Amino acid sequence: MPFISDKNKSAASGGGGGGYLNPSKIQSGGNVRFALLDDQPLEFFECWGETTDGKSKPFRFAEDPSPEDIQEEMGDDYNRRLNREGTAPDKVKFAIAVPVYNYDTSSVQIMQLGQKSLINELDSVSQMEDYADLLAWDFVLGKEGVGLETRYSLRPAPRKKGAQADIETAWTESRDSGFDISRLLTGDNPFKAN
Repeated sequence: MPFISDKNKSAASGGGGGGYLNPSKIQSGGNVRFALLDDQPLEFFECWGETTDGKSKPFRFAEDPSPEDIQEEMGDDYNRRLNREGTAPDKVKFAIAVPVYNYDTSSVQIMQLGQKSLINELDSVSQMEDYADLLAWDFVLGKEGVGLETRYSLRPAPRKKGAQADIETAWTESRDSGFDISRLLTGDNPFKAN
């Protein structure tokens, strides 16, 4: 079964802290091992807003937003971030978020992927017969390079021996504490109810 819905497959093709596993925060030459906790990621579109004093905030939408949708959501406090050249608003990007068990922190985190190469690699693995049950495998996410020269890798690995009980305990505790990944769309804390 594909990891990415048919509806948003085209958005993921082409181009190139805390409770979050962020691929861009991995040191060059480093990697992180994780287990997926859900085989249905939250799919959304994201752009960034900035205040006049430099504070930035992500704005997420369930559907590809129009410029008017973005302006309405940002209100008067935020302006849309400009592209690298400073010539136009930064593009809205398709992204996914999925709960994972991070072995380095021994905790449940949210892995958000906006890198199309990683989204497509995870989707490709999900469609291979050997990996039909994505929740039974671990994954190793690696990073090489910096800035525009960054390259990511993602590969499945057998589940670490003896780790399943720790994974299940952490996931149960997180859900019992009110975990709800859909709160990312409203800007609320996905790890606990307000």
